[in-house]
Amino acid sequence: MASLLVGGSVIGAKPAVAQEATSNVDVKQIVANMTLEEKVGQMLMPDFRNWQKQGNSKATGFTIMNDEVASIIKKYHLGGVILFAENVVGTEQTTRLVDGLQNASEKIPLFVTIDQEGGIVTRLQSGTNMPGNMALGAARSEQHAYDTGKVIGEELYSLGINVNFAPDMDVNNNPSNPVIGVRSFSNNPELVSTLGTSLIKGLQDQNIATTAKHFPGHGDTAVDSHYGLPLVDKNQEQLRKVELYPFQKAIDNGVDMIMTAHVQFPAFDNTTYTSKKDGQQIMVPATLSKKILTSLLRDDMGFDGVIVTDALNMQAIAENFGQAEAVIMALNAGTDIALMPAPVTSLATEKNLDNVFKAVIQAVNDKRIPMSRINESVERILTLKIKRGIYKPGTSYTADVDKLVENALQVVGSKQHQAIEKKITADTVTLLKNEDKTLPFKPKKNDKVVVFAPNEDQVLAMKTKIAALVASKKIKPVDVQGFTFANKTFDDSMKKAIDEAKYVITGSYVVKNDPAVNDGVIDDTVIDSSKWATVVPRAIMNYAQGKNKENVIISLRNPYDAANFLEADALLAVYGFKGYSNGRYNQPNIPAGIDVIFGQEKTAGKLPVDIPSVTDPTKTLFPYGYGLDIRNGKLLK
Repeated sequence: MASLLVGGSVIGAKPAVAQEATSNVDVKQIVANMTLEEKVGQMLMPDFRNWQKQGNSKATGFTIMNDEVASIIKKYHLGGVILFAENVVGTEQTTRLVDGLQNASEKIPLFVTIDQEGGIVTRLQSGTNMPGNMALGAARSEQHAYDTGKVIGEELYSLGINVNFAPDMDVNNNPSNPVIGVRSFSNNPELVSTLGTSLIKGLQDQNIATTAKHFPGHGDTAVDSHYGLPLVDKNQEQLRKVELYPFQKAIDNGVDMIMTAHVQFPAFDNTTYTSKKDGQQIMVPATLSKKILTSLLRDDMGFDGVIVTDALNMQAIAENFGQAEAVIMALNAGTDIALMPAPVTSLATEKNLDNVFKAVIQAVNDKRIPMSRINESVERILTLKIKRGIYKPGTSYTADVDKLVENALQVVGSKQHQAIEKKITADTVTLLKNEDKTLPFKPKKNDKVVVFAPNEDQVLAMKTKIAALVASKKIKPVDVQGFTFANKTFDDSMKKAIDEAKYVITGSYVVKNDPAVNDGVIDDTVIDSSKWATVVPRAIMNYAQGKNKENVIISLRNPYDAANFLEADALLAVYGFKGYSNGRYNQPNIPAGIDVIFGQEKTAGKLPVDIPSVTDPTKTLFPYGYGLDIRNGKLLK
């Protein structure tokens, strides 16, 4: 494959390992020669997730570069953009879109960023998704974490994407956390640090800029910061020992960026602000706190890389602080890049970005934001762009897009990457119960299997994988029937299918355990629409056991929901709920669980978190490190 120059980096060959390429470049002088408008533009990173072209009736996924978006990139001298799933629907399409975005930036190439964490947070619709962080925590392998970063990094690099907003370095020590959960490696800060830094190295070895998030820690929250402001009410000693520990290790190991959390930490900053939403006094979250971003992160922890906010258009920030004011506060706090500072979905809504841009310019002119604050941020941004080969002063972005596409098609979602993904995922499945050697299932020809899961894609993932095992002659031909149960009750059709089946497989998906429905006293067949998540799979389990059917429960997402099924004959955790659609598995976790159920893989995963009782959270049912060997029923060493 021929290689070609792109903004000073080589595409089509193995990326050069990050180097201190700034030694002979006077970044301060470059910044001194920039206009204020150019500097501010470097610090703003909007999304163009959806776009409504003039003359169209509505916004749709922005997948093809157009002159309207190009004009906005040029007008505001933007330093970067963030891509979402709506933007990256195919390999060739994504490569051409990224190339178009870079061509729109006249002087300094863009940070083209994405949240490709692996697991449940993936954007590339043609990429290799990997099993996710908590699954990696179950595997306990630094090599698996490194290989995950390497695979993701190779795919991003081939597409021209140069920044990954990953890994998530939160310590998930709150089982009720609605937004982190399996995005975290563990509730153990040491394991989070070890695997997180390995994944960072894997990404950086592909010359992808990495991001530890969400500082100072989003793991011990029970509120989704997309909608509200969570508060972590711990003292500084507790926070330094747990929440801050992985971030310090990431800093010590050369992470490129740190993303902030929209979370309140009164131990570090209890400053209040009058909410624009309702006039109430609220504590300033970390994203907008100088005490946290400058005094703690910069001065105390020694981070001199790029600080990027979490999305500033999230309700918790936008509603309480206002778009322009939030950006000004974030920059004054020590942020270098304001992510998604205002929604821009058309030329008609460009005014949202324009208002923010002009407000920041005015704040600098009025000395509300010191010019020194702007300069130091732009110096950090350009230093990182040079280090990662994104920007080579004196040259502009050039590329042969057809060769880029040719290379990307060989890399993204390749068979080699899928093989690595399968190998890693096989080591993550965790066996929590296996009474009377229920597993593995050993069906005879034409035995009936019934599978249950909340959603159709999950049912389809199970059925597709079982069919593949039959087709490859790994198991005898079986008759498989599937049911979804989201927002449903346990009905006669489900009972009939169990009656006729020999084997029953149920996928459970619970984001947050609820003691009101999980104590086993509610009638399993009479539920309101919000209680199906635990009540229906319990009903399936109880009925199958009453009929002496061989049955297993698979915890599809957060392993904490295993606490609802202590009476299960067999219980697995796979740490990933995405199923099968559009001809592909959207995560490898469910098929890995099916492999274990039918004896195609041993179990190697050990819990990366404690699983507490639902009704008594002080009681641990399955401790950190727990996992059974399917071959002998003993605890894994």
